[in-house]
Amino acid sequence: MGFNLLILSTEGPGQPRTHETHRWADRLKELVPGIEVNAARSVGEAFELIGEADAAYGNITPDLFARAGRLRWIACPQAGPPAGYYHRALIESGVVVTNVRGIYNDYISSHVLALILSFAKALPAYYRAQQRREWIADQGHVHLPDSTIAIVGVGGIGAETARLCAELGMTVIGIDARIEEAPPGVSELHPPGGLGEILPRADFVAVTVPETPETQGMFDAREFVLMKPTSYFINIGRGATVRLDALNDALRSGRIAGAALDVFETEPLPADHPLWDAPNMLITPHVAASSGTNLDERRTELFLDNCVRFDAGRPLRNVVDKANWF
Repeated sequence: MGFNLLILSTEGPGQPRTHETHRWADRLKELVPGIEVNAARSVGEAFELIGEADAAYGNITPDLFARAGRLRWIACPQAGPPAGYYHRALIESGVVVTNVRGIYNDYISSHVLALILSFAKALPAYYRAQQRREWIADQGHVHLPDSTIAIVGVGGIGAETARLCAELGMTVIGIDARIEEAPPGVSELHPPGGLGEILPRADFVAVTVPETPETQGMFDAREFVLMKPTSYFINIGRGATVRLDALNDALRSGRIAGAALDVFETEPLPADHPLWDAPNMLITPHVAASSGTNLDERRTELFLDNCVRFDAGRPLRNVVDKANWF
């Protein structure tokens, strides 16, 4: 059969470079006889080519989407796309959107585990003392088999994090709006409405949810007040879910014991932001998913498989529920 595919090869994370686009085109022509692959290396080229495209890979802006006459599928190269990706015209259209959720599960969950172990063994305090060349007293530790972690969002990343935490003997409570059956390792599963009752019980809180209108500002001053003063907060989901000023206040006032962020409301985090030197704060610059070239391979295989499915009229993998963005 075949279809017309537009690949945006110059925009942001997950976008193939020019030489990769040629490699993709060769593989696609083997997998999907009759496919026509066009690569846009500039905004101008994208505007020229979008009108004939049945499918597109990349970040399609509202202006570009308005020029799309035949578009039926957009393959988003990220699990959480940039702000504004899900605009009203796209949401209300019949165009199917897929993303790459799932390819990061093991990488990001191991990052979360590293942060948990760092806090449990008071490594931030010892590292700060090392920088001062100071031999300090025992800072104590958290015995993980006696601790409870609340994982907010137990999809792929959250579920793998839950499994790893359970292996360490931690009690795992899951909070999720869509999951109906507790993944392995999760002893309790609650809807988001139960967050207020769960937070006072947790020694660690890890947030993995995507950004939607419902999750924006999910953690603000009220939520940090509910947490134990001995608890630790971790966010590796999306930056917009956590209000940074509220987190800074919670750390400086001692309402929580520590926090670690890999994602932020504003990225890069401004150099003058007070969180940089907030007490017991760990900052990583949106690198939890870093893995060398392996992620590119996973992303490519997922996309190629979906191209075969799209050509055959079969259900696509990783379809996004656009209704979450209304």
